[in-house]
Amino acid sequence: MQSLSAQAYTELRHQIVRLEFAPGDVLREDALQERLGLGRTPIREALQRLAREHFITVIPRRGMFVSGIDVSELSMLFETRTVLEPYAARLAAARGTDDHWARMAGALEGVADAAGSEDLMQIDRMGHEIMWEAAGNRFLVDTLDMLYAQSDRLWHLYLSDVADMSHAVDEHGEIMDALRTGDSDRAGDLMEEHIRAFDAQIRAAVTERLESPLAG
Repeated sequence: MQSLSAQAYTELRHQIVRLEFAPGDVLREDALQERLGLGRTPIREALQRLAREHFITVIPRRGMFVSGIDVSELSMLFETRTVLEPYAARLAAARGTDDHWARMAGALEGVADAAGSEDLMQIDRMGHEIMWEAAGNRFLVDTLDMLYAQSDRLWHLYLSDVADMSHAVDEHGEIMDALRTGDSDRAGDLMEEHIRAFDAQIRAAVTERLESPLAG
């Protein structure tokens, strides 16, 4: 069972990723307490954690704001995922169990009932989460969870209304086959391709937005 501060963190990060709190929005502790039905301490602890993970910016004497996503930082975000996700895939191929792969197969079966890109993005996340768990390294899981959330926020900012996620989810089927058979090199290579393809989508969307006559 999650602690109250973990509950506050999970819910606030979810709302930031889904743009219920948009970049630049002011966050006030009293308003968040009322919104989430939680006390001051868990809210404050959640905000401190979100600030460490760069979802929130604290400006002395001005307050707390939802952080923007600097286009110049896209390379750092994806170059980190491109190293760590394939490494996690290789570990998962060596350490994962039949239960992990059965759960992953079950998650992928949800594609048939997916109502749109939001549902497909959720399936994509489940595929990653099961792989992280199978890797068996909690420090790696914590880092990848934060990096994925930042990537998810980028998707909501730039791609949620235009991207076709079906191909990205289909890629998880190939990755799962490599994981299940213990082919760590193939699993790592496929995961790297998966991350690079998503990076390319984001870059193209950002470039199009910046070049738009309405930009700025």
